[in-house]
Amino acid sequence: MSKISFVVPAYNEEALLGRCLSALKREAEENPDVLEIIVVNNASTDNTESILHAFTEVRVVSETKKGLTKARQRGFLEARGDIIGFIDADTKMPKGWVEVVLHSFKKDPNTVCVSGPYIYYDMSIFGKIVVWLYWLLLAWPAYFFTKYMAVGGNFAVRKSALESIGGFDQKINFYGEDTDIARRLHKIGKVKFLRRLYMYTSARRLNGEGIIITAWRYVINFLSVVLIRKPVTSKYKDIR
Repeated sequence: MSKISFVVPAYNEEALLGRCLSALKREAEENPDVLEIIVVNNASTDNTESILHAFTEVRVVSETKKGLTKARQRGFLEARGDIIGFIDADTKMPKGWVEVVLHSFKKDPNTVCVSGPYIYYDMSIFGKIVVWLYWLLLAWPAYFFTKYMAVGGNFAVRKSALESIGGFDQKINFYGEDTDIARRLHKIGKVKFLRRLYMYTSARRLNGEGIIITAWRYVINFLSVVLIRKPVTSKYKDIR
């Protein structure tokens, strides 16, 4: 049976990291195939490191060069599992996530990556309706057209597949990094996007920048990575 490592990038995540790790710890305790939990402290300047002291079962590594792809790459290089699960520090893993992932890989040896949608736990009803329409009218049709899609805070990949493509493109700062990984992995195997592999997450970016603006940025960068193999948006704002 494959073993899974988890990688959680953390930049100034003192507010939500504890909740994320508590949910992840619960899921790991219920599944013996979870090998390790790695938190990449990505140049944090707040009390992120102090939060980590309460989770002695977590392996903490440091990446002093700030950047999401840099943190993910460091975690990938540190991971010892056959499968690596990447989640974000503002997520809350639902029960059964590990089981769905491992079953998907076992069922089809040609599968190299699995991902799924977000469910925003702190969003208004109106916002949830807008997000539902986004998935229905934009995301799902895009997936059926391209045959690949990944959500950065909710995906798992075979380590051997990630090694074969050289890991993450660290020239990408933020937008489009997950689509880039999915696109390159698609060349060597199946990248599956599963409705049942959902992840609870914070709506802080959508609330902070606006749903429409945020959705537009995700859409144009998804399309640009698909069509010209690089995102068009290089700047982003950390929202904490």
